[in-house]
Amino acid sequence: MREVFLALLAGGSGYGYELKQALEQPFDDVLPALNAGQVYSTLARLERDGLVAGESVAGDSRRKRVYVLTERGRAALARWIESPVPGTRLKDEFFTKFVVVVAARLAEPKTMIDRQRREYLQSLRDLDGLLAANDKGAAAELLVEGAVLHAKADLEWLDLIEQRMTTFRGSPHDAGSRGARPGED
Repeated sequence: MREVFLALLAGGSGYGYELKQALEQPFDDVLPALNAGQVYSTLARLERDGLVAGESVAGDSRRKRVYVLTERGRAALARWIESPVPGTRLKDEFFTKFVVVVAARLAEPKTMIDRQRREYLQSLRDLDGLLAANDKGAAAELLVEGAVLHAKADLEWLDLIEQRMTTFRGSPHDAGSRGARPGED
């Protein structure tokens, strides 16, 4: 979030509320509204770290501050822009939960997979509803379409997990190393 605020300040100065609006506007109502406290605490940390400079607005009873990017902030922003976002997503809450719960024999693997599949299918229906509302801007629409693609991939992954769990009778963490893989019958 820090770098996003640096990018928003790259074009000039801004108040916390203006930055909040500038970040929310492209995504319409697809994303939940930012918490104002998060905005101001992020700006305070950026100022503390020397990435932005804040100045109180004279005569403003609400203690309004205007923020500008510092040279150090510009350098941090440049590094962020030049660095690709990692494509590897090895941390997955469902899969971690699945492995731990099934290994401890606290739930049936099929039951967990079926519940998660229903959740992903409901997410797809919800996302389709967002796409059907044609009042979204380009950024919001692309964000929703990306979420649809991720949900479809997650459904395929559930199928793979289920397939591996039914072909291997050991614990889930052993399924990938000793279990039959698709096409290895």
